[in-house]
Amino acid sequence: MSTEAAPAAETDLPTDPPTEPCSVVWCGGRPYVLEAGAVRPRWVGTDGRGRPETLSTAQLRRRGWSHRRAAGRRRSR
Repeated sequence: MSTEAAPAAETDLPTDPPTEPCSVVWCGGRPYVLEAGAVRPRWVGTDGRGRPETLSTAQLRRRGWSHRRAAGRRRSR
């Protein structure tokens, strides 16, 4: 039986979203894809009503993001 702890990089949540174009992250229960533009990269997805929405990396950080979809997503009635 090993008493070694997992490396910090594996247990800590990432603070910055990926920077590779076409990366996918989840924010607010919806997927966002990193689109590399001529000026600056932007995260493209949809809002709660299905309308196109773009977010900057800073906005994505403030809202909270994940590599995985949240398990307990609420359904609207």
